[in-house]
Amino acid sequence: MTHRNGDPVRDALDECLRVLAPHARDRDWSVPAGPLEWSCRDTAAHIAHDLLAYAGQLAARPRTRYLPFDLTVSPDADPDQVLDVVLAAGELLGNALDAAPDDLRAYHHGPCEPRGFAAMGVAELVLHTHDIALGLGLTWQLPEVSSRFVLSRLFPDAPEEADTHPAETLLWCTGRGELDGRPRQSSWVWRAARGEWPD
Repeated sequence: MTHRNGDPVRDALDECLRVLAPHARDRDWSVPAGPLEWSCRDTAAHIAHDLLAYAGQLAARPRTRYLPFDLTVSPDADPDQVLDVVLAAGELLGNALDAAPDDLRAYHHGPCEPRGFAAMGVAELVLHTHDIALGLGLTWQLPEVSSRFVLSRLFPDAPEEADTHPAETLLWCTGRGELDGRPRQSSWVWRAARGEWPD
């Protein structure tokens, strides 16, 4: 089977929906999503927002800013419907990644290549699935493959534990947990911009 650039995003999207969709009707999505101030429902809408934004950047290839558009999910949308929006936005990002040549660069605080946008999309999906799962009282572990993918592209200075504990390392890198005695991160940033703009 041919590997496509959007496959890591689709894998993370499938996992997100596998974990959350069965509980769209039997849990209270108005509660905070784990450590976040957003509700579980609003966190799911945020996932969709960012996935669509990344797809837009890849399509338009701006050099100086994010495109001046926003995703608005109807306030009347229930969790099932919000997850449908997540599915749509994730598929749009996957398709944009499949169509993007490797030498494409688009703005994310500097030039970012398709793999960087894929890693950010995967990060949004797995990290916020983790947050929502905590809020809903679900037991779930970040997938190892997705965690390694995000760490290798967005966190080049991740601790050595990333080799053996990628999920725990990613949670630590994003302020969501402790790691082998290291205190929780109070601030963090991932490195998506890389290199120079092509001529």
